[in-house]
Amino acid sequence: MMFPFLFASYLLIVVTAVSIVLRRFLARQQSLIAIAILAGWLGYATVLGATGIVGRYDHLPPGLVLMVGPIVLTLVVLAFSKPGGILAARVPLGLLLGFHVFRVGVELSLLHLWSLGLAPKLITLEGGNVEVLIAVTAPVAGWLVTRGPAARRTAWAWNLAGLLSLGNVVVRAVLSAPGPLNLIHAEVLDTAILIWPFTFVPGFMAPLAMTLHIVAFRAFRVSAAQPLVSGRRL
Repeated sequence: MMFPFLFASYLLIVVTAVSIVLRRFLARQQSLIAIAILAGWLGYATVLGATGIVGRYDHLPPGLVLMVGPIVLTLVVLAFSKPGGILAARVPLGLLLGFHVFRVGVELSLLHLWSLGLAPKLITLEGGNVEVLIAVTAPVAGWLVTRGPAARRTAWAWNLAGLLSLGNVVVRAVLSAPGPLNLIHAEVLDTAILIWPFTFVPGFMAPLAMTLHIVAFRAFRVSAAQPLVSGRRL
């Protein structure tokens, strides 16, 4: 099928964009370490996804937990520790927010997977997942941080809304997937996130969005201490 290839190509574009941002705004050694962590993250997700481990939902813990759990735990630690502080200080806040536009591709993919019967309606916009609205307004949020205190508060609220929206769809996706965690009985099981390469949705796309939100909150605190001149932070 053509769609898995298109999804994998989109994944490569997003990974390349992340690598460029890391290389552009971090010192050489810092960027190389960050890119190495990114490569290890992708390698781990690839092994568990391509070998079918993620799809083993009849084991405890389920394969999905084996992949997502360690990734999310590692990223949360990094985001709240010194590495996260470096990213918050070096990467422009507007870029941290605007980069969430990558979620448009994720939501279009989920919509197509729903049309194929591989995902339930509840993880689409029509089913109450507002992720695509967060994604398309990301550039606006990135612009707002340069427009003064009131606009910055709006951007902060957008970042919070984006994190809550992400949590909403993650819970829906996990609880509608097959296995012992299947507590939401939708019209079809959410099998898409257990099939490679779509395993990168919970294994890369969602954790990336979560990390961007956390680092952005730290960046708001960093930039708040800087003087505002002509509508822009120094």
